[in-house]
Amino acid sequence: MELDEFDYDLPEELIAQEPAEARDRSRMMVVHRKTGLCELRTVSDLPDYTGPGDVLVVNDSRVFPARLIGRKETGALIELLLIARRQARGESGETWEVLLRPAKRVAVGTSVRLDGDGQATIATRLDDKRWLVDFRTPLPFDAFLDRFGRAPLPPYIKREKDQGRSQTDLERYQTVYARVRGSVAAPTAGLHFTREILDRLGGRGVRIAPLTLHVGYGTFLPIETRRVEDHLMEEEHFSLTEETAGVINGAKRVIAVGTTSTRVLESLAKDGGPIEAVEDSTRLYIYPGYRFRRVDALLTNFHLPKSSLFLLVCAFAGRELMREAYGKAIENRFRLYSYGDCMLIL
Repeated sequence: MELDEFDYDLPEELIAQEPAEARDRSRMMVVHRKTGLCELRTVSDLPDYTGPGDVLVVNDSRVFPARLIGRKETGALIELLLIARRQARGESGETWEVLLRPAKRVAVGTSVRLDGDGQATIATRLDDKRWLVDFRTPLPFDAFLDRFGRAPLPPYIKREKDQGRSQTDLERYQTVYARVRGSVAAPTAGLHFTREILDRLGGRGVRIAPLTLHVGYGTFLPIETRRVEDHLMEEEHFSLTEETAGVINGAKRVIAVGTTSTRVLESLAKDGGPIEAVEDSTRLYIYPGYRFRRVDALLTNFHLPKSSLFLLVCAFAGRELMREAYGKAIENRFRLYSYGDCMLIL
C-alpha cells in the first residue's frame, strides 16, 4: 500500500492549541462500524454506550516534564526533549538520549545553560535526530525536572521557548489516573476522563483495567517510507498485572482507550487464549489488513494524516469509513490531535 492513500486535507486552524475548558466537555464522534453511522456527541455521553460486562482498558503511564529550554553560549535558545535515560552518574549527574531543536548548528561539546543552575553538554551525535547529552544539576535530576521541566507537548502545539513553563500544560497533558512515571508523550485519548466519568462508568457495571505502556519519542516521528509496509515502529516497554489480565479475560467487551492500550492488548492476544500478566516491550505495527483479536471498541483522538496512528484506526474501522468520519469531523469543526476532540469506534 502507498502511504499517500492515507492522506487527508488538514485545516491547520483546527489543530487544538489549548485543552478544552473541561476534560469531559470535549466533543466525541461515535462511529458505528456495522452501519457507518456517525453521531456527534460529547465525552460526557460516553457511559450511554457502555454496560455490564464492558472493560475499559486504560494506559496509566505518567508523563514526566521531559522538555527543557536552555541557552547556548551564543545566547540562542535551544529545546531539549528527553527520550531515554542512558546513565546515572551520582545524585546530580545523568546522561540522556535527547532530541534537540533547532539542531542544525549544534556540535559535540556545546554547552547549554539551564534554569536553576543546571548545565547540559552535548556528548555524542547518534543520528540526524538523536543526541547523547550529559546533565549536571544542583538537585537530584528527577527533582530538577519536576521543578524546571516543561510538559513534552508535540511540535504541532506551539509554545514559545521564552514564555516560561505552563502549569496548565503540566496538569492537563496528563490523565487523571496517571500513576507510573515514564512517558515523554501523553496517551491522549485518556485526557478526556474525569473522576466523575469514571464513577458513572462504574455505576453502569463497567470495569477499569489499567496497563502501563511508556510512550516514547517514536510517537512524534512521521512515517518516512513510501510503502506502508516498510515502516518500522520504535520499541516501547509495557507491563500488565495479573489482576488486569483477569479482568480483561472475563470481559464481555473490551474497549481500548487509545492506540497505546490497543497495541499492548493486540501484542498479548492469542487466538482463543487468555491474556497473561507480563512485563515486555512491543514494536507491533498495526495497519490495514491486520486482524484484531482482542479489542472490540476503541476510544481515540483524531490523528495526523499519514501517521502510524491514523493507519491503526483505518485498520480497525476501514479506510473509507475513517475518511468519511474525518471529513465529517472537519466539516463540523472538531478540534484535532492531542488537545482536541475524540472518536469512539464501536
